[in-house]
Amino acid sequence: MLSGCQDRRGVQLWWRTAGVIAVAGALALTGCSSKSETSSGPSTSTTAAKAEKVDEIAASVPDDIKKSGKLIVGVNIPYAPNEFKDPSGKIVGFDVDLMNAVASTMGLTAEYRESDFAKIIPSIQQGTYNVGMSSFTDTKERQQSVDFVDYFNAGILWAQRPGSPIDPANACGKKVAVQATTTEETDELPAKSKACTDAGKPAIEILKFDGQDAATNAVVLGQADAMSADSPVTAYAIKQSNGKLEAAGEISDAAPYGWPVAKGSPLAQSLQKALEHLIETGDYKTIASNWGVEAGMIDKPVINGATS
Repeated sequence: MLSGCQDRRGVQLWWRTAGVIAVAGALALTGCSSKSETSSGPSTSTTAAKAEKVDEIAASVPDDIKKSGKLIVGVNIPYAPNEFKDPSGKIVGFDVDLMNAVASTMGLTAEYRESDFAKIIPSIQQGTYNVGMSSFTDTKERQQSVDFVDYFNAGILWAQRPGSPIDPANACGKKVAVQATTTEETDELPAKSKACTDAGKPAIEILKFDGQDAATNAVVLGQADAMSADSPVTAYAIKQSNGKLEAAGEISDAAPYGWPVAKGSPLAQSLQKALEHLIETGDYKTIASNWGVEAGMIDKPVINGATS
């Protein structure tokens, strides 16, 4: 896919109008359930799995990280339901709960540091962060810079306003909102737009936004005909929109999300072992179910599992 699996996100966009703020609020956080998904939709608040330290796994952690007691995590906000802030400003989400549980299993405490999305991998290479956590798609190209521990599967899913149907396979001449630097922006939409122009049809007008919330709001406000994002992100936006959005087409281009770590770092094996443990204990499923993203669960984590 290349689902923007967060290729995404650069500098955050600060809202400029009261109207956008109002819409953003309507799309964001509306409940406080800490239970699994019910008829009312997925959680909008965190619920940490009570993972315990596993000595054998903790012993595999690189010495410098082990001595610090902290796992420094680079993250870009917002990308609900994976990583975003609740009304109190706390970073929450599926990725957050899972990383907290993984860190606990390794005998560490996760410390989150916000960053422009495009700067996370370079910061890992420079040693500023131990790991990245921003719905990164594991790709062969990115593997040239970092290693990935794959923990989830996602695809691309479009959303539209009800009553304004759009075909993702034939969106020529349409305005499509997307978060800048995502795979949707760098690969999916340019390829679809080129197919349009090659066929003598008008290009897709790609509306790039610094944050996913802004891209979503553009559709709600009628500034864009549709949006394209990772399937869990789009599904969550639809459920939180109170009927203002609906899916357009089906999920396509499935690919793994991965946690990037420094190339060749033994931390990759530690993270893999910790996630394997959480899958075996059922904590992984509990966390995924809480956020309504069970469809993307994996059976076994791998390192650098991308096929393209």
